[in-house]
Amino acid sequence: MQSDCPSIADLMLLMTSRLEETTRAMDLESAGQFLDEILSAKRIYLAGAGRSGLVARAFAQRLMHLGFESYVIGETITPAFGPDDVLVAFSGSGETQSVVDACETAREIGGKICLVTSTSDSHIGRMADCIVEIGNNRLKDADIPRDFEIRQLTGQYRSISGSFAPLGTLFETAALVFSDAVVSALMEVRHCTPEELRSRLANVQ
Repeated sequence: MQSDCPSIADLMLLMTSRLEETTRAMDLESAGQFLDEILSAKRIYLAGAGRSGLVARAFAQRLMHLGFESYVIGETITPAFGPDDVLVAFSGSGETQSVVDACETAREIGGKICLVTSTSDSHIGRMADCIVEIGNNRLKDADIPRDFEIRQLTGQYRSISGSFAPLGTLFETAALVFSDAVVSALMEVRHCTPEELRSRLANVQ
């Protein structure tokens, strides 16, 4: 090991510190509205690309464990979206084309759109009924390339830059922590027990 290699523990602590800063800067009213939209939705659809898509899938799974009817956009078993449904989009930039397309379709149908992002002033942000801003990527519209989605999927885009948390890691990690916190809040509201969640875990794999 090279002597100038940074301590992994120190980097973890630094990320934890940045996550705390990001959390304290989050608008609590928007977070509360997000919770209300989830609770009032008939069905919940999740959308995201790249690693943000993995966060969306994890959230969809947890919602299912809680007894919500949740689906991931693009899966073969995902049913038609309806006007009583909510689409939750995870996008650091708010400009990822596949997610933009899904949101535009949801808007045309008349459903609600919730956006978890680090860029509220974005294409999806201007369509959304509820925006939870996690951090700020400081990108101007002019800085977003035409091939943005390709760059995002191949790890060339940094939604929140920083040498200790490259390639958008801070946004995606904060988004995952946020979604897990929402799950905990929903457990409290619906009086769910860990036993109920375990009863919905996959048992045929």
